[in-house]
Amino acid sequence: MHITLAPMQGVLDHLMRETLTAVNDYDLCISEFVRVVDQLLPAKVYHRLCPELKQGGKTRAGTPVRVQLLGQHPEWMAENALRAIELGSPGVDLNFGCPAPTVNKSQGGAVLLKTPETVHAIVKAVRDAVPAHLPVSAKIRLGFEDKALHMENADAVYQGGANELAVHARTKVEAYRPPAHWEYVDAIRRALPIPVTANGEIWNHADAVRCRAVSGCDRLMVGRGALSLPNLANVMKQDCPHLSWPEVLRLMVRYSEQDLAGEKADYYPSRIKQWFSYVVREYAEADALFRRIRTIKTADEIRAALERECTALT
Repeated sequence: MHITLAPMQGVLDHLMRETLTAVNDYDLCISEFVRVVDQLLPAKVYHRLCPELKQGGKTRAGTPVRVQLLGQHPEWMAENALRAIELGSPGVDLNFGCPAPTVNKSQGGAVLLKTPETVHAIVKAVRDAVPAHLPVSAKIRLGFEDKALHMENADAVYQGGANELAVHARTKVEAYRPPAHWEYVDAIRRALPIPVTANGEIWNHADAVRCRAVSGCDRLMVGRGALSLPNLANVMKQDCPHLSWPEVLRLMVRYSEQDLAGEKADYYPSRIKQWFSYVVREYAEADALFRRIRTIKTADEIRAALERECTALT
């Protein structure tokens, strides 16, 4: 089973990638998207969103990290794809799946699924720009408002020259509401000669087994599930025990120390609360602590609360 850690804007940043790949056997990570509009972006933008470029395009655990681009102009997407490669990205991923209204209103992400010809033009321009030995991949949803163009968009990615396709098995309008329609991914997989990755509603080993059975895919992608169950990739691959709540809490304390020592320390309170909002899905024991820190404003107080809880459990 090949497992990719999905891109989640503002959530699965480089520190979270470091944290999760340190305790899992992920095969690939996709970076948060680099927003491309009408210019060639400077190196500092790529280094901010994907600092792994400075360490060979990998996390410290050795997991490759592929830069993702989001934009609507083929020529600028191509220019920026080449820049990502020159900076050390082991390939380029293209975002046709982001459901955020602000992104869609500016003609980025899932809104492009309304026009498969635009998807094709972007993929082809990027494929022509990226050296042939490096992969170009794309992520799509099953459509924007409905699934009518799911096969046209998948074929546009393939005909454009992409090497791999990941499919979030819902439309933009369906957002993250269950279920994920893995049967559509199976139809796409059967139609295309390139590897297809299934994404959506994989929270544990049983979900992974069902997804593989319905989609026919040995390649799976996880995002929210990876935050809910921090050793999800290993659970999926090995059916190993879930991390215990004390183990997860220690992981969150280490993450807190690193986050507060970094450049994004001001955002720590909102980021750790966001992680807790996923963790409580898997760990009922986390709920009481989450309710306590939810009203705390300062980073030091939140970290102290986590450390006290961690000490009490050891």
